[in-house]
Amino acid sequence: MDVKPNGLLGACIALVGIFTAGLLLVSGVLPFWAGLRETPPAQAALAGVNTSVVGVLGATLYSAVQRPSDFSIALAAFLLLVRWRMSPWNVVLQVAIRSMFLPI
Repeated sequence: MDVKPNGLLGACIALVGIFTAGLLLVSGVLPFWAGLRETPPAQAALAGVNTSVVGVLGATLYSAVQRPSDFSIALAAFLLLVRWRMSPWNVVLQVAIRSMFLPI
């Protein structure tokens, strides 16, 4: 009998697989981080990584906004974050709850 992990077991395996590499990397670099971030090559690399992340997030936003209601949700979330300085987790929760009641 061929048993494939699915359901809760598959989700747990995927969770461990996704986060293990990053946690190992962080725990390995953390002791050297203070000295590493002071070096000019590391600062340049981090600036490049930050720019890349902004680009990926912008592309994701561009592909996710397909209807006027999507744009209004994104704009409302942006205003809650920037204008009213609401915490990000609260904005995500508010947008998720209110989006459930919008027509598809």
